[in-house]
Amino acid sequence: MRLAAALPHVSRSKYARATALCLSVLAAGLLSGCAVGPDFVRPQPPQTDRYTRTPLPTTTVSAGGTAQRFTPSSQPAADWWKRFGSPRLDALVAAGFAGNPGVQAELASLQQSQDNLRAGYGVFYPQVNADFNASRQAFSPARFGSNAPPSLFNLLTLSASISYALDVFGGQRRTIEGLQAQTAFQRATVEATYLTLSGNLVNAAIAQAAYLDEIDITQQVITLQQRQLALTRTQAQAGTVPYTSVLALKSALAASEATLPPLRQKLEQSRHLLATLAGHAPAQWTPPTIRLDELTLPQEIPVTLPSVLVRQRPDIVAAEASLHAASAAIGVATAALYPAFTLDAGYGQNNTSFGNLLQSNATFWSFGPDVSLPVFDGGTLRAKQAAASAGYRQALASYRQTVLAALGQVADALRGVQHDAETGQAVFAARHAAQATLHLLQVNRQAGLVSSLQVIAADLQYQQARLTCIQIQAQRLQDTTALLVALGGWWNLPA
Repeated sequence: MRLAAALPHVSRSKYARATALCLSVLAAGLLSGCAVGPDFVRPQPPQTDRYTRTPLPTTTVSAGGTAQRFTPSSQPAADWWKRFGSPRLDALVAAGFAGNPGVQAELASLQQSQDNLRAGYGVFYPQVNADFNASRQAFSPARFGSNAPPSLFNLLTLSASISYALDVFGGQRRTIEGLQAQTAFQRATVEATYLTLSGNLVNAAIAQAAYLDEIDITQQVITLQQRQLALTRTQAQAGTVPYTSVLALKSALAASEATLPPLRQKLEQSRHLLATLAGHAPAQWTPPTIRLDELTLPQEIPVTLPSVLVRQRPDIVAAEASLHAASAAIGVATAALYPAFTLDAGYGQNNTSFGNLLQSNATFWSFGPDVSLPVFDGGTLRAKQAAASAGYRQALASYRQTVLAALGQVADALRGVQHDAETGQAVFAARHAAQATLHLLQVNRQAGLVSSLQVIAADLQYQQARLTCIQIQAQRLQDTTALLVALGGWWNLPA
């Protein structure tokens, strides 16, 4: 109606017929429109209800008074690191989420993909453009066989155009589908970044705590060995023991002292790692000191089925989104083989001066459909379609590889938690026996029945048992972390 009113000198009947023709083309395009290429179908989940070849026990053996239970669950553990019961650990993870540059980069990439998707939706709307042009031109009549002299004039043009692409074969819809898949991929990548970061932070915090305890125990061992060496040297000077006993103790003391610098180096490395994970230079930020006895080993671990894992673990979700995007790319390449339909309309005024620009004799307009059909391109479009199909096969193989790797990680972690408990049971039993032996010898020493050297030897054995317990305790915590991460532990993403 607006266009017809703006064209008073055009026959209304001719305009009506042109309008009817364009509307018929538009209706035919919309009614017959279809999206060529394959419709995406999610891959089938693994047809198994367990991760290991043989069934796992529902409960591990008790080690240090703690057994862990594997409980079936429909979703991973929420805020999984909070299961360790340490407010300092919770604060450390929150600091990492807030300051880590990798997280910030992935969030920016997610925003970029969302903006690209919103930009892509514009293709479904008419594209309207306005233009004003002013130029100085020279006209030569000789080009048309005239002997008239050339003329100079100004040409002013004011015009507007509108075009609307008819997505008859679904190429644009497949493009949007690909952008949606890319956004889903980026969101899953953000979640995977958070998951990996939280796992690294917790593992580094556990390592720091274990190194602190190992250093403390090693220093106690060195103190005991120094006392043992002093007593043995006195006995050697008295001739009651050979001097080789002194040399043997010197060697043992030196070996213990040699373990301290590597432990301190590992402690510093864990602190540096925590600082960088939290987005700080090691010299500018000190991570909270978390001790091993602050961390509680989770007694209940929610284990999702493999069929649930592939729908929730971020890296698998990202691989599925990549597969979806590859499927959409086939549709885009296939649609390019078919005709492209566009409705175009234009209206404008031109004249040699501003005063005459809006006169009726300065009006020009156009209105009608446009059809573009690829006739010959040297095989380019077919090759692009074949490349898109190959890309889909590659994405499918990558998806399957991602699923297999995830299943293997969960299986390894489950077995690791189980075997850690079995090792811990033996290690804690050895520590209990060493502690009982030390206590008895201390009582006998007070009664004058045994020597100080015997008590020191028993104390050294007990400290060594403690050191082994610290190591297995840290291993249980880290393997539990690995299991919770492998199961795709989730949380509410920061806004």
